[in-house]
Amino acid sequence: MKSSTKDNAEGTMHKVKGKIKGLVGKTIGNKNLEGEGKDENTEGKVQEKVGEIKEVVDK
Repeated sequence: MKSSTKDNAEGTMHKVKGKIKGLVGKTIGNKNLEGEGKDENTEGKVQEKVGEIKEVVDK
């Protein structure tokens, strides 16, 4: 698997996990979990962008 594809897949996974953590944290009133979810979602977005950049550079 190309590293750009791997970054995109892992980024998507982190975004989904972050959304879930954020929703659970908000639902149960846990601000720490909600914050972790937002952070992980942002990390996922960044990792997806890294994958996109690698894909462009490899061409």
